[in-house]
Amino acid sequence: MVNKENEKDKFLAPENEVHTVIGPEGEEITVDPLKDYFCEAFPKVHEPKNKIVENFINWARAESLWVLGFGTGCGSIEIPPLLSPRYDAFRFGVAMRATPRQSSVIIISGYLSVKTLKRAIRSYEQMQNPKFVVALGSCTINGGMYWDSYNTINRLDHYMPVDVYVAGCMPRPEALLAGFDSLKKRIRAGRAEGANEYASNFKWYKANQKKIIKDWNMPDYNW
Repeated sequence: MVNKENEKDKFLAPENEVHTVIGPEGEEITVDPLKDYFCEAFPKVHEPKNKIVENFINWARAESLWVLGFGTGCGSIEIPPLLSPRYDAFRFGVAMRATPRQSSVIIISGYLSVKTLKRAIRSYEQMQNPKFVVALGSCTINGGMYWDSYNTINRLDHYMPVDVYVAGCMPRPEALLAGFDSLKKRIRAGRAEGANEYASNFKWYKANQKKIIKDWNMPDYNW
């Protein structure tokens, strides 16, 4: 007979286990990192405000895209030239940020291994709403040249919502700029609702994620 509790926690990292610490007054404090450091509430759908206000807010969002500096695969090599003087993404309101809390866009750049998928999900869930996903390269659409690989995923949209695909292997910086332009149009039109889609279908996305990530050792929602 298998102990379900032990099976559930077999991948739990030591630092995330329940433990006791000594407080400043010498008192013992029980710490449960998964409950104390993370919010257990699932994501919620954020309904748009009235049309005039929402149109103005969407215009502002479209003109200020802060991209998380997180390279997942070979497509990451196309991102540095995007910020060079030749392409100058800053002209289009596209800037790189260092942490998920500061970012509104995450680029899944090329192939995505199962190990990296786990980190990408965690980063995506820590981003503030509204947030957008740009899928770069053929690997995010159908797996590309790694379509039958044991440790890469085939379809990104089964694990997180995708707002814009940029096809190619690999797309040039011009194609990525065109992708950002398409994302801006979707945001201004109020159609870039990936974050709300993720919240609406959270259980479906989470079931797909856990199906492929065997060593799940983090909260279901990493807020």
